[in-house]
Amino acid sequence: MRVGFYQYDPQFGEVAKNLDAVTAKLDQAEADLIVLPELFASGYQFVSQEEVQQLAEAVPDGPTTRRLIEIAKRRRMHIVAGLPENAGSRCYNSAVVVGPSGFIGCYRKAHLFYEETLFFTPGDSGFHVWDIGPAKIGVMICFDWYYPEAARSLAVQGADIICHPSNLVLPNCPDSMPVRCLENRVFAVTCNRIGSEARGGKDQLTYIGNSEVVTPKGVILHRAPRDREDLAIVDVDPTEARNKNLNRYNDLLRDRRPSLYKG
Repeated sequence: MRVGFYQYDPQFGEVAKNLDAVTAKLDQAEADLIVLPELFASGYQFVSQEEVQQLAEAVPDGPTTRRLIEIAKRRRMHIVAGLPENAGSRCYNSAVVVGPSGFIGCYRKAHLFYEETLFFTPGDSGFHVWDIGPAKIGVMICFDWYYPEAARSLAVQGADIICHPSNLVLPNCPDSMPVRCLENRVFAVTCNRIGSEARGGKDQLTYIGNSEVVTPKGVILHRAPRDREDLAIVDVDPTEARNKNLNRYNDLLRDRRPSLYKG
């Protein structure tokens, strides 16, 4: 299975321009699964609720999801991508899953970071796993990585690959995702963005790049640069994520003791 990501620098509010750039790049890609960044077409640093409402879109009928479905059908690939979702009176930081057959599902970010708490409603979708044929995939978004329960929830449900759209500004995630993969024996595709935003007099946010594909044994198959665009695709065998045996005596998930875990 060929999986990867497209790390790039979206321009805030330029949804059509960003969609065109992503379309042109993915038209060059031969992949079964591609992950795009969090809020990949809208940009990240909002300055008002009105701005969020203006850029948020319905799922699956908004222009961004429709364009992603078009790409997925034409290129015969699955895509996981972040966008601001308009759901009536609420807006969510969401990620859609689409494929050659069309819309598959939507995940709403559970753990909001920093000023996201001003503009978005905490996600209520829960953590789901979707069967896309060669693999079962789960989704978490950016700051969700900070909560081990997110990745563990997906692993327990049978995810082979965790798709992780991100707009990372803190330095810790790239070196921590191998631990998430190791402790759950799953693949992960983290797609971050690059560039910076300093809008409305706010402090500048600088995105750290370093998108990566990590194996169930915590091996980084490919890590992108900090500051350059990168379309990366690698070959993986998703069945490697289904063997949870550490040795002849220990099975990683079977040996869990949920009755002893508190909080």
